[in-house]
Amino acid sequence: MNTNADPQELSKFSELAHRWWDAAGEFKPLHAINPLRLDWIDRLAPLRGRRVLDVGCGGGILAESMAARGADVTGIDLAAKPLKVATLHALEAGIEGLRYREVAAEQLAQEQAATYDVVTCMEMLEHVPRPDSVVRACAALAKPGGHVFFSTINRNAKAFALAIVGAEHVLKLLPKGTHEYARFVRPSELARWCRDAGLDVLDLKGMQYNPLTERYWLSGDTSVNYLLACARPQ
Repeated sequence: MNTNADPQELSKFSELAHRWWDAAGEFKPLHAINPLRLDWIDRLAPLRGRRVLDVGCGGGILAESMAARGADVTGIDLAAKPLKVATLHALEAGIEGLRYREVAAEQLAQEQAATYDVVTCMEMLEHVPRPDSVVRACAALAKPGGHVFFSTINRNAKAFALAIVGAEHVLKLLPKGTHEYARFVRPSELARWCRDAGLDVLDLKGMQYNPLTERYWLSGDTSVNYLLACARPQ
């Protein structure tokens, strides 16, 4: 497989595709954090009227919410079943300005360089063999002056304890095997990839979770989940 994808990862998420929009199911954490990441993106790069690309869109939770805020959104992924679920859900919800396509970010970057006002790539980098390649593609897809947003998981002992042991085995917030520790990405690594791709780093935020209150919030603690905002210079 020449594309920058892991067949096992694609299969794993395809098997769960029918559960994507069950807010109490396996993707409950994605539904819970979506308002946080949506507001953060919309604050730094107002979405209404913008042309937006969501890389690794899965079943469309973020893509659909950005379209609902007035953006013209394209969601891309290499897992066919989640894309079908996303397309069907958007039709049922009557969401306009939203389309999906099964294509790699690297391929789309060759076809549509410097096309999008906003590019998002959330909870995806830790699932691909070459995350730096995805970062370069996202940077190439953004227009000069456009924004690029990433979110992923730090690589350290605390992240292993909370994101894998805690979330998958103890609290059962995620299915076992959702994440592989070796693929976690340190903020310094992601920032370096972004700068090497010609992006300016604008903002870095951590995302925290309280299992007692089931509340998520943004903070300065980037030791586990974090978000990075960049801009492509004019």
